[in-house]
Amino acid sequence: MLTLLQVELYKIFKRPRTYIAFIAIAALIGIIQLGLKLDGDAYVSFVMNNVEQSFVFQGNLLNGYLVCYIILQLLLVHVPLLIALVAADMVSGEANIGTLRLLLTQPVSRNEIILAKFLAAAIYTLLLLVWMAILALFVSMWLFGTDDLIIQKTRYLVQLSRNDVFWRYIGAFGFALLAMLTVAALGFLLSIFADNSIGPIVATISIIIFLTILSTMSIPIFQKIQPYLFTTHMVAWKEFFDLKVNADNAAINGTIQNKQQIIQSAGILILHIVVFIGVAMYAFKRKDILT
Repeated sequence: MLTLLQVELYKIFKRPRTYIAFIAIAALIGIIQLGLKLDGDAYVSFVMNNVEQSFVFQGNLLNGYLVCYIILQLLLVHVPLLIALVAADMVSGEANIGTLRLLLTQPVSRNEIILAKFLAAAIYTLLLLVWMAILALFVSMWLFGTDDLIIQKTRYLVQLSRNDVFWRYIGAFGFALLAMLTVAALGFLLSIFADNSIGPIVATISIIIFLTILSTMSIPIFQKIQPYLFTTHMVAWKEFFDLKVNADNAAINGTIQNKQQIIQSAGILILHIVVFIGVAMYAFKRKDILT
């Protein structure tokens, strides 16, 4: 199994297009950081325009923690598209070049092959999120410094003490990894049913876009199915940045206001991963490899 995993990782990282995602993320984060470094105060003033008349902010409002939060909001919507480039190619790519049949002649079961391929895709996803965390969080902290994190919600402001922020980002990136693994599992499943990479990649991206639209539409008939869509729960990482208050409306450091939502969303994402990979294993076991 370990040898299979090493082989699959080699296949992934020997392809030039694998590095497109890393380059794209670095470029996008760099552009955002440059823009905020040059004219970030104007951006913050525009965002906080509605509350600046009621509150007086002190300290470094545009700090590395806020910049990372802005980056996550902008990029986590698009990262699934980059993951699909690799995950949806894991099986269909080999079918396209004619090496899938040769792979099945090895003295290993089809289930082991599937698990090794998905684990390789999962490691790729993990490395992509780690790369994003290094650039979005640590580089932003170096460029902009640290201070309290102030986030404007729909109806209220959340102020997180600088000593109460870093662990929340660890949780947020961990949850984001779970969400991206769900995308990887979907793309991996679709790759079982195709003999070329284009179809599964386009299908994965199309499904994510379609379900994301359904997840955000405030129409009663769609709201009934939204709790069952994995795209609805992919944004639950934001719950890490909300905290409880006491009877005097004072923030309680180290708390999460809606911890149950995080647990529930994580459970639904895990269920989707298990179902996607389970179906993939079943379909691959019954797949007739002719070429």
